[in-house]
Amino acid sequence: MEHLLDHAGLTGNHGMPQLRRIGATQPLRWLRQGARDLARTPGPSLGMGLLIAALGLLLGGAGWKASYMAPALLGGFLLVAPVAAILLYALARQLERGEPASLAGAWQAWRANAGSIMLFGLVLCLAYIVWERLAAIVFALFYEGQPLQLSRWPAELLSGRYNELLLAFMLVGACLAALVFALGVVSAPLLVDRPVDVITAMLTSLHCCRLNPAPLLLWALLIAGLTALGFATLMLGLIVIFPWLAHASWHAYRDLVEPG
Repeated sequence: MEHLLDHAGLTGNHGMPQLRRIGATQPLRWLRQGARDLARTPGPSLGMGLLIAALGLLLGGAGWKASYMAPALLGGFLLVAPVAAILLYALARQLERGEPASLAGAWQAWRANAGSIMLFGLVLCLAYIVWERLAAIVFALFYEGQPLQLSRWPAELLSGRYNELLLAFMLVGACLAALVFALGVVSAPLLVDRPVDVITAMLTSLHCCRLNPAPLLLWALLIAGLTALGFATLMLGLIVIFPWLAHASWHAYRDLVEPG
């Protein structure tokens, strides 16, 4: 198995970054470090959080009348979040280097590898489209009755009549989310930090998950749980949660990938 990984370039050969093994509770440390960085850059960080929360409200509004689209729109939000956090990764790197932290400087920083970053964004957008189609198919297969307003979703789905629908949504969403997480856990920060191509970045993320399954499973659960909390507060919680997780993700990258 190791020989196959070496041949594929997953173990640091052929220009691949060297990786580290980390402790099982390291994600909790990332959250503490992310909170510290957020406190150091409240203006630009919370400004990005406000923008993301507004985007979430727009998506929720889009699904208000076409309620079958609501899970697809909101679930897809998680799929494209790594690209939305690009400026915050660059901001975190400014803090790390002791540079003045500004979104203008962060905007200039990501342009050094703009082609690969945009290609990674395209990959995530394709994943979003796949999720939207799958969610529509699941809804069509399992939901019976008149179209629902979004405000009636919780009571209707928790009534017990649609357990199969909920299970199918969770299984399909979890499988796609796990794939995207495995391909993207360090991809976006790596693309900001180094002039690597998108394939190298995604293979690096896959190998990080192979080396550290337990801590990265915890990290995925923390991201999902905190994001769900942001949704539950009508997106207001995302004003803080989104930049907090973005800063924490930068520290995840730094712990998982050896300096280049």
